[in-house]
Amino acid sequence: MAKSKTSYVCQSCGAVHRLWAGKCDACGAWNSLQAEVSESGPPKGLGGGKKGKALELVGLKMSEDKPLKRLVTGLGEFDRVTGGGLVPGCAILLGGDPGIGKSTLLLQAVCMLARQGLRCVYISGEEAVDQVRLRADRLGMADAPVALASATNVREIAATIENEDIDVLVIDSIQTMYVDTVESAPGTVTQVRTAAQELIRLTKKTGTATFFVGHVTKDGQIAGPRVLEHMVDTVLYFEGDRGHQFRILRTVKNRFGPTDEIGVFEMGELGLSEVANPSALFLSQRQADVTGSAVFAGMEGTRPLLVEVQALVAPAPYGAPRRSVIGWDQNRLSMILAVLEARCGLMFSGSEVYLNMAGGIRITEPAADLAVAAALISALQGRSVPSEYVFFGEVGLSGEIRAVSQPDQRLKEAAKLGFTGGCIAERISSQKKTSAKTGSIDGFKIHEIRHLDELASLLREGGVVTPYVVQK
Repeated sequence: MAKSKTSYVCQSCGAVHRLWAGKCDACGAWNSLQAEVSESGPPKGLGGGKKGKALELVGLKMSEDKPLKRLVTGLGEFDRVTGGGLVPGCAILLGGDPGIGKSTLLLQAVCMLARQGLRCVYISGEEAVDQVRLRADRLGMADAPVALASATNVREIAATIENEDIDVLVIDSIQTMYVDTVESAPGTVTQVRTAAQELIRLTKKTGTATFFVGHVTKDGQIAGPRVLEHMVDTVLYFEGDRGHQFRILRTVKNRFGPTDEIGVFEMGELGLSEVANPSALFLSQRQADVTGSAVFAGMEGTRPLLVEVQALVAPAPYGAPRRSVIGWDQNRLSMILAVLEARCGLMFSGSEVYLNMAGGIRITEPAADLAVAAALISALQGRSVPSEYVFFGEVGLSGEIRAVSQPDQRLKEAAKLGFTGGCIAERISSQKKTSAKTGSIDGFKIHEIRHLDELASLLREGGVVTPYVVQK
């Protein structure tokens, strides 16, 4: 008879330890080891003389009798993030903070798919069926033919998937599911990995598009083993601040579409509504001729996005000035401040610096360096940045401005919203050739800047650098 063996598994990284410890040796997390009991026995190999069943090999070309069609929900922002719709047999993991709207988003999506005649099943491990019905009634989708169930046993869910012809399945959430053959509590690394592996296997076998809702840790990462993100086809994060009505659906991984794509939603009384033009929404409350404000023309996936960068420089009342950032990287702000002091002679060491990306969006693109530098210089000198200009470019440690990708798309989006000029890095030869092929923007003033000194002079003296006016 096999003997039971107790091991301690880290709930952050999944590392296995023989003895309990306060800190995980693999990832360094504190108080993350939990005891899990497993049966130990002789190693099971492929011996015994029994041959396995040969695999059924198929060709690479798709069958003309059964073409693969994506399932389009009708939510334009949701379909954009998933790569144009759901692929049959895909496994999608959706993570986000508690109360951000993950269940609301998926319920709206499956209701719209069910109204198209698809068989949709919503299984909740956290709520009762009546609670899900109340949410659907509040969203005005109580008439959608979605099948509901409240269950946490993977064996029962697997039997339902095999017996029912299901097109779309929602598991809310994967941390509440458990496999009765595993002797550990639901939510542990072993349970989450085993439950997800079994459900993903059935998803691929039956061709069911499956959504997994995942909890996140205090650091914003999806709770459970990291291997869970490798097992699924698509990883989505639902971001946003509860103080704002905007919600950002971001693609981190997608085997069937582009990554780093975003979809913008607005939370209202009737649930989430898509925002077709997020740039206009983020700039709707922007005030002109305000010091410390600059507009960044960024790219999120294939979509150009304009965001207001706000900076405030104030005298430090104490010895150590504060550096506070919302929506951007703290380390990158420290680098920009150091470059401005060392290369441009602008002193920030005795002042407190506050930086904010307006609208509750988080920017990770290095191209925002130039817009951040413009906002900081404007706040320090007390001179407003020209309200009709946009900024983008990467700043190096020597103060040089480096070119970024897709400048034409950024400038065209800015011209569409009424901007008449931009400060960008000097474009390389390949980008200038591309501009000649794709056409240009009539009358748009472009300042091609090589160094931060030129930006400081431009903002201080009102335009030392001669702009290059683009004409057709």
